[in-house]
Amino acid sequence: MLKLGEKGAIPQNDNETYAIAPHIPCGIVTPDLLRRIADVSEKYSAKAIKITGAARVAIVGLKEADIDAVWEDLGMDKGAAVGLCVRSIRTCPGTTFCKLGKQDALGIGMKLDEQYHAAVLPGKFKMAVSGCKLSCAESWVRDIGLIGFAEGWTITIGGNVGMMPRIGKELVTGLDDDQVMAAVANVITCYKNEAKAGERLGKMIERTGLDPFRKSI
Repeated sequence: MLKLGEKGAIPQNDNETYAIAPHIPCGIVTPDLLRRIADVSEKYSAKAIKITGAARVAIVGLKEADIDAVWEDLGMDKGAAVGLCVRSIRTCPGTTFCKLGKQDALGIGMKLDEQYHAAVLPGKFKMAVSGCKLSCAESWVRDIGLIGFAEGWTITIGGNVGMMPRIGKELVTGLDDDQVMAAVANVITCYKNEAKAGERLGKMIERTGLDPFRKSI
């Protein structure tokens, strides 16, 4: 039998109910999906529906006995909301919808999501993709941030928000789509091989500097 955490159930502060956060790649939804979420939320008397900072739609205030049935009715994958793994990829609209976009943030974000979402790593790991230097996806404060410029992608690493916030450090610039995907893979491999258990990427950089990552790409 799966534990509640393995079912994607997040305890709430009343110590009686739970929230779930279905996986919604890069926050792109359809009207049918929104209706389904609303219908399931009503059916099981959820207390709230919350748009999260990671562009998920959390259903809040569910009874423990209903968790399995809620997931079955939704027919959606669980979002990686907790644990030492890659969380949901955050993106801006990029060139798909925004006239300011310089690179295809949604396209790259979807590829990253497909490849890495929920992948187990030494520590919590967040990525964001911004299609221009305005960095609307807050790429500078993610473990890996991509920022689009006319001449290509810039990668920043080691940023995060939380109790010890830090701005990411610029690693490389001027990459095309294929190059940026390869560089992300190398950074993740380096982190996976060199980080201590529970160590965020930014903390590892404090210990090792950027050289291991520069050599990896």
